[in-house]
Amino acid sequence: KFPIKYMQSLFEIDAELREPNLMIGGVPDGSRMIAHVEGGTFEGPRLKGIMPASGGDWVLARADGSIKIDVRAALTTDDGHHIYTYYGGRIVMSPEQMSALGDRAAAEALDPSTYYFRTNPLFEAAMDGPYSWLNHVVAVGIGRLTAKGVAYKVYALK
Repeated sequence: KFPIKYMQSLFEIDAELREPNLMIGGVPDGSRMIAHVEGGTFEGPRLKGIMPASGGDWVLARADGSIKIDVRAALTTDDGHHIYTYYGGRIVMSPEQMSALGDRAAAEALDPSTYYFRTNPLFEAAMDGPYSWLNHVVAVGIGRLTAKGVAYKVYALK
């Protein structure tokens, strides 16, 4: 197990995803769709604010049954600063759980401890701003599905 002493809470984020998703369909590496970020909120010990409608997740359902995520989005802090975030990650679920993904209420009802949903956020903030420290952070996110989209607990690795 990864020792918790090496992780520091950055924030919790709730992201709303627009419906319907843009379905690309079968591509050489699996099935592709794009989920657009509609908005959201985040809050942590050193920063809080909103996630404006600013990005999306280029999702790939892979042949091995896992989901590869590729997110790019912006965060706007409550004091008016903008932060760019981007991250990859994986979702691994049973076939029965995967079938719930088309129904947001059913997806939210899934117990997050029964599926794997992890991300690796990186950040870009203005070098002369109060959040420039994020430019040197590698983070991990532990995700769960919600009725409006997804939520993460995000931790900085020390």
